[in-house]
Amino acid sequence: MTARSRQTAPRRGQRPRGGRPAPARRRTRGQQRWTAVVAAVIVLAVALVVFVGVRAAGSNDYEGTGNGQVQLVRVEEGQSMSELGPHLVELGVVKSEEAFESAAYLAPGASSLMPGFYRLEEEMSAEAAVEALMNPDNQVDLLQVQGGSTLKDVTVVGGDTRNGIFTQISELSCAENQDDCLDVEDLENAAANADPKALKVPEWARDAVEDHKGDERRLEGLIVPGDYIIDPKMDAEEVLAELIGNSAGHFEKLDVVSRSKAVGLEPYELLTAASLVEREAPAGEFDKVARVILNRLDEGMRLEFDSTVNYGLEEQEVATTDEDRERETPWNTYAKEGLPETPIASASDDAITAVENPAEGDWLFFVTIDQDGTTVFNDTFEEHQQDVIEALENGVFDTNRAEPGGEESGAGEDEE
Repeated sequence: MTARSRQTAPRRGQRPRGGRPAPARRRTRGQQRWTAVVAAVIVLAVALVVFVGVRAAGSNDYEGTGNGQVQLVRVEEGQSMSELGPHLVELGVVKSEEAFESAAYLAPGASSLMPGFYRLEEEMSAEAAVEALMNPDNQVDLLQVQGGSTLKDVTVVGGDTRNGIFTQISELSCAENQDDCLDVEDLENAAANADPKALKVPEWARDAVEDHKGDERRLEGLIVPGDYIIDPKMDAEEVLAELIGNSAGHFEKLDVVSRSKAVGLEPYELLTAASLVEREAPAGEFDKVARVILNRLDEGMRLEFDSTVNYGLEEQEVATTDEDRERETPWNTYAKEGLPETPIASASDDAITAVENPAEGDWLFFVTIDQDGTTVFNDTFEEHQQDVIEALENGVFDTNRAEPGGEESGAGEDEE
């Protein structure tokens, strides 16, 4: 007689021997309802915290859109909306940091704040301040320096006047601060006489700038093309120092000190040559004009660029006169050897790169031969003269000047 093995009941959740797995416990309807209730309570609690926070902030907040007293608020690159709170309280724009931070937290798009100056008013509600900062119409206009821009205004013979950098700064300053704004004379005086080091002129340009003390044009070319924020509360020297300091950092990133050596120029000479490229070369021909400049310098030839003649004139146009080309100035390359003593315009990165990496060629001459801007390059003076005749026939060098006594006005050797 054999003994039967004793079977014991499986423990809860244990799989019975030889049987199917124990079924999982099902949540009762009561448990599901309880879970939903807990989730709802959590949501309501969060909402209550936000609501209480907003109400609490509201008790420490101004009402309305301001009292009419404008305050300019600067937003730095990468600065968040909430980081502005302490400064806005200090200026009297908002009443408390808490109210402003709550309003910023609830505002969609508040994280996409752009750098610049914004016009706000004192005693604004936090919500109104946030909305004002998100409205591009409240942003102060930027100073826009283009490639080829000059410090002083340029008047075209028989035409309009193009505002220079000094005038642009003055207009931006006076638009925001009528009672105590910068005028052009303030800027010219600072440019002519301030210490180059205080103006943050790059070390490699300081000697040249110091040599031309008393001339406001000695800073020409040291403000690179780009968009700049102008603080209307700064004085003339501070504004120029900020612009030139930012530009000096840009030159350092371009590594003009090292790269100028590759073409046998000093950094300041490279900048000066690039300014000629900017003023002389049509689009797409920067590297060829750069090659002509370097070839002529290597050959010991005068550059004879009409842009350098025009730079010293009250009124300018492509055609220059014999009298103008004979005038001795620090820039006139018909009357002096080598490069101008200073740049004649702000040079773009493209113009600087063209001088650092000129096209391959033996060209010594170039001229624009039609109104479409077609420019041709030649190795010999004879070929160049034929192209100049074509340019004259096409009216490229027509003048709007009232010419006295048959004085010749026309093209130099290399002009567009």
